Amino acid sequence: MPHRPLATPVSRRAALTAGLASMMATTAAASGLRHEIVRPAAPFAMPPIAVPDFSRSRRFAITDFGADPRDQAATSQAIAKAVAAANAAGSGVVVVPKGEWPCGPVHLKSNVALHLSQGATLLFSENPQDYLPPVLTSWEGLECYNYSPLVYAHDCENVAITGPGRLKARLDVWKVWYARPKPHMDALVALYQQAVKGAPVEQRDMTTGEAHLRPQFIQFNRCRHVLIEDVSIEDSPFWTVHPLLCTDVVIRRVKIRAHGHNNDGVDPEMSQNVLIEQCQFDQGDDAVSVKSGREFDGWRLATPARNIVMRDCRILNGHQLMAIGSELSGGVENVFVQNCHFAGDGKGADGWAVPINNILYVKTNERRGGFVRNIVMDNVTATIVSGGVLCVETDVLYQWRDLVPTYERRLTPIQGLSVSNVTVDEAKFVCRIKGDPALPVRDVRLRKIKVAKLHDAATDNTNVEGFTSAS
Repeated sequence: MPHRPLATPVSRRAALTAGLASMMATTAAASGLRHEIVRPAAPFAMPPIAVPDFSRSRRFAITDFGADPRDQAATSQAIAKAVAAANAAGSGVVVVPKGEWPCGPVHLKSNVALHLSQGATLLFSENPQDYLPPVLTSWEGLECYNYSPLVYAHDCENVAITGPGRLKARLDVWKVWYARPKPHMDALVALYQQAVKGAPVEQRDMTTGEAHLRPQFIQFNRCRHVLIEDVSIEDSPFWTVHPLLCTDVVIRRVKIRAHGHNNDGVDPEMSQNVLIEQCQFDQGDDAVSVKSGREFDGWRLATPARNIVMRDCRILNGHQLMAIGSELSGGVENVFVQNCHFAGDGKGADGWAVPINNILYVKTNERRGGFVRNIVMDNVTATIVSGGVLCVETDVLYQWRDLVPTYERRLTPIQGLSVSNVTVDEAKFVCRIKGDPALPVRDVRLRKIKVAKLHDAATDNTNVEGFTSAS
């Protein structure tokens, strides 16, 4: 299966911006859609983001296609028929009415929005066999064929999920798969070896035996002009929202509650021109984690995660407010976090909570390569942080340290981290940077950082060049 190139040289940005109006006119003529142009302010040249406007599109109720709240198969077939009809009409909104609707995977097509009405719940099957045949996807930065994400779109443009209803995953089987026994780890090693050897992705079927690679909840794969707004998402087999190799993505006013293993909130991977705003995160892992592929696959695809803005978000639970990596082999640049707030108290509203480790966490290792540059955070508050405001670690390998050797050593240049106007009630430290002695972290600026109660030294840095901190 051919891979669509995505990376855009920075030098072409002005030309692309100038041609945006013409491109939008052409797309609108083909699909009958208008586009909303969003222009997020950022301390770098952030391109405008074009997302679909379905307000004039025809609506297709799944009940008109045979959806039955008592019949998963009938509802799944009805959704597929409604998606096909909306696509055939040029553009359309697939409407899920009030009620609980059991279903299998939802595969969107170009110029189609999935709309969850007030009081509507799509309840996704817990049976892995319902998510076959395998689809092109990835797992922790390695491309493969795996169980379909619960909501999936591949090589589409103008796709959306809108609210105010709910998407909910049954976890009966997936939560058993949260455990990572030897057969699962063996499968990961086999997949990694395929990437090292450059095996065609079509040969990397991870649905055999006991590999048990859980699917993402929502994955838009190689899509353009993506909108997710107003919906609530509950529980997830794996990462919750995963824009992979996408351009022009807006995720706004989304509420996520997913307390399971690897339950990140949003993982923009090798995606460009992304806005995440006014969202609420209640996660078992990172709230937002920006990624760009793992080692040989990341180097092959060579597509940075670039131009990502997160603003006006609230985090109730999560390991990090913003993580960069550790899968960053394609590079990460131009990330801006503004006016976000960690509001958790370490106990959780329902008695469940994970400690937030760090507010901004950059993690890599000697195998990743890639780069990290121009990461900016401003106006953030937090309650109790078990780590610190900024943490950079360059030797994060987790279980991979013993699973596979270092086949090729590529260090990650990290440069240009700026954090300002942060207030925290309690933290272990303010800043801890562990750079690699062969490639120090460069140009780190802290300004107006206030931590009311510190448990360790405020700053503990090694292998850093150009560090400044000012009140």
